[in-house]
Amino acid sequence: MNRIKGYILKFLYEYGNFIPDSVYLRCLFFLKMGKRLNLKNPETFCEKLQWLKLYDRKPEYTRMVDKLAVKDYVSEIIGDEYVIPTLGAWEKPEDIEWDKLPQKFVLKTTHGGGSTGVVICKDKTTLNKNQAIIRLKQSMKQDIYRVLREWPYKNVPRRIIAEKYISSKDKPDDLPDYKFFCFNGEPKYCQVISGRETDERIDFFDYEWNHQPFHEPKKYAFADLEPQRPTNLNKMWELAKQLSKGLSFARIDFYEVDQILYFGEITFFPTSGMGDFEPKEWDYLFGSWIKLPLKNKKL
Repeated sequence: MNRIKGYILKFLYEYGNFIPDSVYLRCLFFLKMGKRLNLKNPETFCEKLQWLKLYDRKPEYTRMVDKLAVKDYVSEIIGDEYVIPTLGAWEKPEDIEWDKLPQKFVLKTTHGGGSTGVVICKDKTTLNKNQAIIRLKQSMKQDIYRVLREWPYKNVPRRIIAEKYISSKDKPDDLPDYKFFCFNGEPKYCQVISGRETDERIDFFDYEWNHQPFHEPKKYAFADLEPQRPTNLNKMWELAKQLSKGLSFARIDFYEVDQILYFGEITFFPTSGMGDFEPKEWDYLFGSWIKLPLKNKKL
């Protein structure tokens, strides 16, 4: 059955351009989640994110997911001291000016692509530039809108940027992500992703840094050693509130490096709304916090 599902998904990804977005998402949701997508009366977090993909399409969202343009957006709202410095930007991987880059840096595509669109260089003298170019060229071909119908990415210019490499002195090989799930401008929970380079784990905490009993995505386990409260947690909470103001839902990401805060990214659809929750009731609770901006759509 899993093999058959895989074939159907592959067919959907390759030929889905000819399928209307609402029909495409119904098919994809069923294949990924194993249940029908309720767009007429969405209740869960996962369902409402699919609804938002279809009907909450504001031009400014494109700027907010563009990994280069968002830097100016964030600077305007909370200040450029929170923005990771950009070292260069290029139209094609072949154009990268390697000689102008420092020994350590990060390359990423501006139109998304997840971890496949990121090259982390800790020592330029040992970096395989050909492999890096191949990886980035593959990422440049990815289309998040076509595959997942995440509309904000549809018109993001495809470029490569180099950023300053950031790491903690205490844990140079583990840079935790602090991701704030914000509903109508109010952060509710902080998701902590740790162990990316070893054994990735995901935990959720509330404002008082109480560990929460749920998983999202459900396939990831809690960290063996509970993540410590970051020094600047309250400041992150405040900045997440500012950056998510006026948005039905957004996840605002930060890094803390030796007590210095850096903005990570703005995400409208974590795991594209198909990561699922365990236990299931949290899917409904998160969904109850999203107030949909439009009503009475004919589907």
